Amino acid sequence: MEAYHKPDQQKLQALKDTANRLRISSIQATTAAGSGHPTSCCSAAEIMAVLFFHTMRYKAMDPRNPHNDRFVLSKGHAAPILYAVWAEAGFLPEAELLNLRKISSDLDGHPVPKQAFTDVATGSLGQGLGAACGMAYTGKYFDKASYRVYCMLGDGELSEGSVWEAMAFAAIYKLDNLVAILDINRLGQSDPTPLQHQMEVYQKRCEAFGWHAIIVDGHSVEELCKAFGQVKNQPTAIIAKTFKGRGITGIEDKESWHGKPLPKNMADQIIQEIYSQIQSKKKILAKPPQEDTPSVDITNIQMPTPPSYKVGDKIATRKAYGQALAKLGHASDRIIALDGDTKNSTFSELFKKEHPDRFIECYIAEQNMVSVAVGCATRDRTVPFCSAFAAFFTRAFDQIRMAAISESNINLCGSHCGVSIGEDGPSQMALEDLAMFRSVPMSTVFYPSDGVSTEKAVELAANRKGICFIRTSRPENAIIYNNNEDFQIGQAKVVLKSRDDQVTVIGAGVTLHEALAAADLLKKEKINIRVLDPFTIKPLDKKLILDSARATKGRIVTVEDHYCEGGIGEAVASAVVGEPGVTVTRLAVSQVPRSGKPAELLKMFGIDRDAIAQAVRGLVTKA
Repeated sequence: MEAYHKPDQQKLQALKDTANRLRISSIQATTAAGSGHPTSCCSAAEIMAVLFFHTMRYKAMDPRNPHNDRFVLSKGHAAPILYAVWAEAGFLPEAELLNLRKISSDLDGHPVPKQAFTDVATGSLGQGLGAACGMAYTGKYFDKASYRVYCMLGDGELSEGSVWEAMAFAAIYKLDNLVAILDINRLGQSDPTPLQHQMEVYQKRCEAFGWHAIIVDGHSVEELCKAFGQVKNQPTAIIAKTFKGRGITGIEDKESWHGKPLPKNMADQIIQEIYSQIQSKKKILAKPPQEDTPSVDITNIQMPTPPSYKVGDKIATRKAYGQALAKLGHASDRIIALDGDTKNSTFSELFKKEHPDRFIECYIAEQNMVSVAVGCATRDRTVPFCSAFAAFFTRAFDQIRMAAISESNINLCGSHCGVSIGEDGPSQMALEDLAMFRSVPMSTVFYPSDGVSTEKAVELAANRKGICFIRTSRPENAIIYNNNEDFQIGQAKVVLKSRDDQVTVIGAGVTLHEALAAADLLKKEKINIRVLDPFTIKPLDKKLILDSARATKGRIVTVEDHYCEGGIGEAVASAVVGEPGVTVTRLAVSQVPRSGKPAELLKMFGIDRDAIAQAVRGLVTKA
């Protein structure tokens, strides 16, 4: 190891004492709660003591200060020791630790951002390092600030592929402001971890991914101080050999204690044993950060100019998305774009051409791309837009789900939706994405149908809290809106109407254009239909849909380039359920599709103009 400024014996003892206080607090909290993971906390006690009271720079009474070093607890089940740290630092009252996991307390079983010291929710293992990568990338390349990012992982979660996606990402971008601490305590939940204490194997794996990797005794505060003092021009992995349940007599390094609190009698005895090792009650004060992070305002980001399309001209909404994002990039230098090696298909490459310093190529690793975006968005530093084929976001659903729990403000654009992509076949066709994103709490789901509405969706998403999804299509379709058309979240558009409309037809993207074509066919038969563009599938404009239904004898037809389950049809059916006299006929893709030309596939699966016209005729004839 390199030479470093060795702390004196008094400081080293103070760090040992701090670690033992953290152990005691973790045991007390979990025993009081009757649940939790004290053994997972105890293996990390020295790591947390050295990190927070020797290495990290932060304002203890202002955890979200932009200048502070960042910390992500990827092994989120060790939350009690994180809470104990913030009580030790003076931010939390120590008595609050005994309210762990109570419904009246903010100290949940795993970290969540309602806690001021938690940037991202963790607990679904394998995601913390990706978020830490986003924070470190932002610190190095956008903020150009001196704050550093630390992420502690458990050895069990190193079986998750997303960890290694993040390891590769960090090395590619030389995130030398990022430190991962691997708490190698040997034991998983139900079995020992696959490598147990084969420390050199962990080291070789980290080095193979381009990291500077150091093996340490994770219970030696001096070794930890040394290791944290090393900075290279690459990310650092500190591989700490620890023992699960360290300090708990009879339980240390024993199986079958994962996630089990100590019974009160045992806890009292163990606490006395650990307490007897503490030499001083004096607490170590956190060191303040270097204040060099720029101030940022990401509120009210507006397009510099209105859209500039001509009604009737054709453009694919995926290309309109790329153009809109590039344009919005001129409104704020905090708009950033991420892609998973699909930028020439999603058209995010247009953003890259105009704003190369704000484009992050994440390669084919969609799970990590979402986590990186979540990290970039923390503390309101950036407004991220991620793009990929919509089908490939399904593999990142857990990351998206956790992003919602993290109260993250990220925007995801999924292109190549539905059978209308044509010859590439079903593996590339997003037919589940609306169902997936609708199920995410507090999400907003945009489904624009032309270039104007796509541009408006991008602008609205940039200012919207929560998870935003923009669904874009591959085929070129006509511009149907004037450039001055006003769009709002939750407000649908009546695209076609007359006084004697007999059926309301609701479509989006390619099916909206098929509905307009069906209206032309039906008009020759003296059948008029009202055509609605929902614009957002969530929230849905229930009032306009019901008003239109009542004006068309209660008859609604929905048509969508999506499977039946969870898409536009189900959203509309949910909105009108219980309304007397309203019926919903749903046209959707009913089985796994195949390769073919877009028009052939729309016809085969009954979502083209002829199918819409036939459904309308059936309703009118039945009446």
